[in-house]
Amino acid sequence: MTQWQKSSFSSGSDGSSCVELAHGDPAFRLRESDDPARILSVTRDSLAALLAHLRADR
Repeated sequence: MTQWQKSSFSSGSDGSSCVELAHGDPAFRLRESDDPARILSVTRDSLAALLAHLRADR
């Protein structure tokens, strides 16, 4: 069973507008809570690059 973790930046009073992350093997999985059937698999390096880009864009 996949264990999803919500982003600490989740918004909305009911928590329905968020990005969720799960550790898969060998990739990580990302999804939006409003469309949980659509899952994006990314490598550790790709996820690190995405996070670095988002931090730099602040």
